[in-house]
Amino acid sequence: MKKRLARRHAAERRFRFFGYAAIGVAVVMLSILLVSIAIRGWPSFEQTQIRLTVPLDRSALEGLEGVSQAEAESAALRLDFGALVRAALALEFPDVTGRADVRALQALVSSGARAEIRDRVLADRSLIGKTIELWVSGGLGRFSEAQRQWVEELQGRGLIRRSFNWDFFTRGDSRDPELAGILGAVMGSLLSLIVCVAVAFPLGVCAAVYLEEFAPDTRWTRLIEVNINNLAAVPSIVFGLLGLAVFLGFMGMARSAPLVGGLTLALMTLPTVIIAARAAILAVPPSIREAAQGLGASPLQVVSHHVLPLALPGILTGTIIGMARALGETAPLLMIGMVAFVVDVPTSFSDAATALPVQVFLWSDTPERGFVAKTSGAILVLLGFLALMNAAAIVMRQKFETRW
Repeated sequence: MKKRLARRHAAERRFRFFGYAAIGVAVVMLSILLVSIAIRGWPSFEQTQIRLTVPLDRSALEGLEGVSQAEAESAALRLDFGALVRAALALEFPDVTGRADVRALQALVSSGARAEIRDRVLADRSLIGKTIELWVSGGLGRFSEAQRQWVEELQGRGLIRRSFNWDFFTRGDSRDPELAGILGAVMGSLLSLIVCVAVAFPLGVCAAVYLEEFAPDTRWTRLIEVNINNLAAVPSIVFGLLGLAVFLGFMGMARSAPLVGGLTLALMTLPTVIIAARAAILAVPPSIREAAQGLGASPLQVVSHHVLPLALPGILTGTIIGMARALGETAPLLMIGMVAFVVDVPTSFSDAATALPVQVFLWSDTPERGFVAKTSGAILVLLGFLALMNAAAIVMRQKFETRW
């Protein structure tokens, strides 16, 4: 007996060791993944700015004075603000005269510097004819030896600084990595999630209440329950095909719209919400139902006044987890066209939009080296949103969980 007991204790120690080892390996691998993404993505949260002394000559800004703001904005589209950038760089490096050298010198600043100067002039047209100092975004990419020398010279003059890249959070997508931001993708995901919650939550709760409290135990009811459980395991791209066929093909809704994306994600999330809601309703003790019925409450009153309020924390927890899964989905949104290049930030449910995981997919497929940091930065933001949603589910479960 002592030998058998010793072998059993040894087996338990080995089992505990393998369990700890598995957890340790998982934590190490996850740490490596997160650290590598953070290292790659951190440059997207910083930007290099160059201070330029820009002469706003009246000859270069002809048509902006003495007109209305709308006319000035229209006239600005026809002006060459790149000439002002070249003039500002020529003031700093008067010895650079060759065409190739001038082009290389201009690559030190972002292509968005033209838009920054234009916006500054349109915001205050009294500056026309004056010389202003303006911090503009620096360019990205591999610099040549001459460009590195120019950068060192600008640093020696104090004309270069590093700052937090607020543009990454306040701009939409762009072909230029230094100008690309995630605001459009974040708004697209937010609008899609609003539609998803508005559709999946009430339908899922109502379906769970009916199946758990009112549906008779028949063959059709059991068939519906089996299909709901099977739908929860269906690959998400299948729901994308369903959304493509129903919402775009049959109903003719706008392609790439958050409304269609939210409805498609609602189809995918609905089985998860139903299963979570049924589990929460089933966890309510039968004695509560029996006590309410003994006091004369109708079946609807029992559910609405007693069962549903007690099951609501579990229902909300399951719904938040389902929404977190919907936030990270890419395949269904690819099928309904939310993979388009969208520069403007969507403001309504019918505007063309993309989503944050789709934006990550688009940037990862771009050959520009500058988008490597943007891709990892967007992944970090997406992981932050997912962590917040899962943390909210955990806090809600611990705070409102009822122990019987």
